[in-house]
Amino acid sequence: MFSTLVNAWKIKDIRTKMLYTMLLIVIYRLGSFIPVPGVNAAAIANFANEYDMLGFLNLLSGGAFGDFSIFAMGISPYITGSIIIQLLTIAIPSLERLSKEEDGRVKIERITRYTGIGLALVQSIGIVAGLQNSTYGGNVLTSTDNLFLTYATIGLVCTAGTAFLVWIGERITEKGIGNGVSFIIFASICARVPTYVLQIFKNVFVTGQMRWWILPVLLVFVLVIVTGVTFIDRSERRIPIQYAKRVVGRKMYGGQSTHIPLKANANGVMPLIFAMTLMQVPAMIGQFWPDGGFYKFYVKYMSASSEFWYGHLVYYAIYSLLIIAFAYFYTTISFNPVEISKNLQQNGGFIPGIRPGRPTGEYLKKISNRLTIFGAFFLMVLAILPTVVLGAFGLTSVFGPTSILIMVSVALETSAQLESMMLMRHYKGFLG
Repeated sequence: MFSTLVNAWKIKDIRTKMLYTMLLIVIYRLGSFIPVPGVNAAAIANFANEYDMLGFLNLLSGGAFGDFSIFAMGISPYITGSIIIQLLTIAIPSLERLSKEEDGRVKIERITRYTGIGLALVQSIGIVAGLQNSTYGGNVLTSTDNLFLTYATIGLVCTAGTAFLVWIGERITEKGIGNGVSFIIFASICARVPTYVLQIFKNVFVTGQMRWWILPVLLVFVLVIVTGVTFIDRSERRIPIQYAKRVVGRKMYGGQSTHIPLKANANGVMPLIFAMTLMQVPAMIGQFWPDGGFYKFYVKYMSASSEFWYGHLVYYAIYSLLIIAFAYFYTTISFNPVEISKNLQQNGGFIPGIRPGRPTGEYLKKISNRLTIFGAFFLMVLAILPTVVLGAFGLTSVFGPTSILIMVSVALETSAQLESMMLMRHYKGFLG
């Protein structure tokens, strides 16, 4: 990957794209330090350190939520909006028809953008108001003289920040390197890595809370996780496709051999995000009423930090089942074997040894189900193993499997795009 970056930097056009991307990321990081007026950032940071869901939001925003800057909501509302619209596309026929049209996809993208911005407005006001009105809150706002004006200011500033990040993401995708939204999340997570590394070193060499031998063990563990994620991310099952020969006039068409690549973990990080969000929602709702019976029951029996030993088993069991369920659900809406089999049959393609039509669809569905359960099992291990290992060393961190999977996936995707750009340039030079 480093050699790819060095070689890409030598090409002027690609270097310009790289510098453009870096400039926008620097602007994003600078904006993460501009505070939102009317909010006590120290109180927000305490809540972010105490509550897992807010801590994860702080991670995805690159620490902007903890400082409650203009980019406090980050790009997360836009991602949530895209997930909602994607699910609605399956449920609503009119949206499904739009998704299959060229102009319709532009309209759906516009709807997604507006949905994300609307969620940013609701989320920013809702979080601040919820923390302010909670039992342990009350000091989130610097002034309570005019609550309507304060909440309106917070909502407008945070919404404008998210809208600006969406614009940055679109510009990176259009004129820069890689997928803009993914690259923003990648930059946000990378911005938090030094903080966690310094905290570990502080626990070892300053406070003495950790033994020195834990450092090499954690380093080896991280290398194993990254290697495993890279290997699974690049793995794929190739379904051979043969096209029948046909004569049109005096020319013969077809006869080529190709394949359908099915990735080992085609769903990526989405099932993990869905499952983790659903597991955290009850806790986040209950944290606004910490003296209620529901939250006490959740903390005692269902949370990963429960003192009741069976609570860990219940938590991991439910977490694993949700990952499997969302993996199959996301595969259902993203992979249609029936439509693929119809397209193959119409174009004279077939899988060797499998009859065209319905048998081909059933075969593709069987292969897809096997890959889905493999990808779900991989995500289960990736979600649970780091938590167990960190817990054995007495460590807790929101920098977990989702972060590692996002970082590795975006890095590999960006590297592949740079390689394709350089390959296209070489072809152009050869043809010229």
